[in-house]
Amino acid sequence: MVGIATKGQLRMSFLRWALVVVPLVVLLGSLSGMLAGSSETGWYRALEKPIFQPPGYLFGIVWPILYVMMGLALAMILHARGSRGRGLAIALFVAQLVANLLWSPLFFGMHQVSAALLWLAAIFLLAAGTTYLFARIRPAAAWLMAPYLAWLCFALLLNFQVDRLNPDAETLVVGATSTQI
Repeated sequence: MVGIATKGQLRMSFLRWALVVVPLVVLLGSLSGMLAGSSETGWYRALEKPIFQPPGYLFGIVWPILYVMMGLALAMILHARGSRGRGLAIALFVAQLVANLLWSPLFFGMHQVSAALLWLAAIFLLAAGTTYLFARIRPAAAWLMAPYLAWLCFALLLNFQVDRLNPDAETLVVGATSTQI
């Protein structure tokens, strides 16, 4: 039997993509932050932060939401079989996601604040290119990427200020506390 898929079949196809892709993107993002230690390290707490630094718990709220939105955007593109430029859009998404996942280990794990700033600029360019390609395939997918781009701009400003306020961040060693009896 050959025929055109019904709207219900198409909806279920998208849901299958979303049920796989969204949790995968959220899981990868969470693992990256957990493995790098994120803001729980003594090194990070010792850094001078800009006055507009949000409280740490906000990152734990914002990033999962952004990862869900990114996963839904990718699911839309994966669902758009036969669309021109789909393969390149998916490849660019994967590239920007991998770059995103490597930022936390670079910044929090290796304490490379200046390198992380440059890396973040590269992530932004990759994400902007991804968003552009997504817009050509499914405009709604590009709109789902827009908050991520906005957050990356904020992250760039935050990373820049941390780098500016802590020129010795790469070599900062937090002393061990000891007590003498």
